[in-house]
Amino acid sequence: MWSEQLANLTRRHFLESSGYGLGLAALTSLLEREGRAGDASTNLLAPKPSHATPKAKNCIFIFLEGAPSQLDLFDPKPKLNELHGQPLPESLTKNVRFAFIKKETAVLYGSPRKFTPHGESGMVFSDFMPHLATCADDMLMIRSMHTDQFNHHPAQLSLLCGRPFFGLPTAGAWLNYGLGSECEDLPGFVVLSAGRGTSGGATLWQSGFLPSVYAGVLFRNQGDPVLNLANPPGISAGLQRAGLDTLQSLNRQRYDVVRDPEIASRIASYELGFRMQSAAPELIDLSGETKATIDAYGLERTEPSTAGQARGGGPGQYRQFAQDCLLARRLVERGVRFVQINHASWDHHSNLDAELGHNCGMADQPVAALIKDLKQRGLLEDTLVVWAGEFGRTPLGENRQGRGGVTGRDHHPSAFSVWMAGGGVKGGMTYGATDEIGWSITEHPVHINDFHATMLHLFGLNHLKLTHRFQGLDARLTGVAGNVIHDWVA
Repeated sequence: MWSEQLANLTRRHFLESSGYGLGLAALTSLLEREGRAGDASTNLLAPKPSHATPKAKNCIFIFLEGAPSQLDLFDPKPKLNELHGQPLPESLTKNVRFAFIKKETAVLYGSPRKFTPHGESGMVFSDFMPHLATCADDMLMIRSMHTDQFNHHPAQLSLLCGRPFFGLPTAGAWLNYGLGSECEDLPGFVVLSAGRGTSGGATLWQSGFLPSVYAGVLFRNQGDPVLNLANPPGISAGLQRAGLDTLQSLNRQRYDVVRDPEIASRIASYELGFRMQSAAPELIDLSGETKATIDAYGLERTEPSTAGQARGGGPGQYRQFAQDCLLARRLVERGVRFVQINHASWDHHSNLDAELGHNCGMADQPVAALIKDLKQRGLLEDTLVVWAGEFGRTPLGENRQGRGGVTGRDHHPSAFSVWMAGGGVKGGMTYGATDEIGWSITEHPVHINDFHATMLHLFGLNHLKLTHRFQGLDARLTGVAGNVIHDWVA
């Protein structure tokens, strides 16, 4: 009965409730598949045309919370090693803010890492990244990123939301808002997590002022992938279906009286959850993957017990991160638009060599396997893979009061490295440069807003046109800034 009533809802009623998120989008998708929807425009997650021909269809965004040291991974500085232990001129540090460094006694801190060129492109990697180095010719290395924030949470918001403020949609939410999702039984934006948890928490996958249907859905590492997804013991699928039908009938009656869109959302949320009960467990069932694939990603590697283990999240993170990378491939195969893999922490204020080495040992093999797996399956050309932290690390060693010795680096927003692969970017290209100690950018500076503008461009979206009216303004991911860097586009 309720389905016949829903089919008779007018277009006006649907449009009145079209901004209320996950429930309504799932409801309309359900009605469309059963031939009962009168207007597909009310399905917020329906696939939408882009502004231009896209290069990319899906994104896997690997966020290394805390900020990896570019000086020890991707941007070698022989001169920094020569000047190890020497102070910088006061003119360079006079107006610079640091999180912990004491300017008056700070000295330069060289890197013990060995750097070598790889691939036909000669892209340079440190010895902490032997597996990623084999993907050099598929990667775009950007050495000239900069941001305006020097503390973690504001910088994380800038990286993922475009500006350092609460309540803004993340890049994943914007992509789902602009393009919709090709997956009917899973969310369009899925978040996978390893490590000890990001300092920014759920603000790093929020929908902000966009409808909640566009927010990231955090999949759990144990048990059901989504909390409360499975039926309680003794509840069969048939009994659950009957219960849902009864709830929907009651909700339908109340909706007819008050016309509250949240009631329609509630009906649809139950339906999406019902469909996910089969889709989500199938997703995380890796029994169909070959032994060669499991070994390539490193799910069964022996995890070293080192001093870096605690900061990286404790025991078990090698397998968890590898599993997240494999699940990311399985998600984009199923049409999920945006997959965000979070790992914390890479915030190495001390014990840099051991702890960075531990984290790189965790991430290097699975991420390289992900790139190769996507490429082998023909998915890399339209899947954009991004590796990024919220800022970089200083060439100065951290000399925080009360800590003996200088064994780590402080936050450095002025110059850092990120890389991308697939999704229409030029492989084997190193873009931008920093000075001989890694203090400042000397060539092709890239602001976070430029990065986002180019990322959207790869998906066929004009960052100036991808807007949402909020508090009287046409808000966008790039705020009032951002330039597309066409040199990155293949």
